Amino acid sequence: MAIIVNLDVMMAKRKISSGELAKKIGITNANLSILKTGKAKAIRFSTLEAICKELNCQPGDILEFTEEEVSE
Repeated sequence: MAIIVNLDVMMAKRKISSGELAKKIGITNANLSILKTGKAKAIRFSTLEAICKELNCQPGDILEFTEEEVSE
């Protein structure tokens, strides 16, 4: 089982840079990068909420479940 993070896709659709999004939601560029690459082990609901508010999307637009392991 794997969770795929599509944050970079949603950011591209909304035409927002990593630096701009990180600043608007109050996290570091490094932490946003960890989220975008799918290397995060967890995400706070408050961070997910802030991302969804800023990108005007739903959590399901950012996170996707697949039963197959995704190779890194």
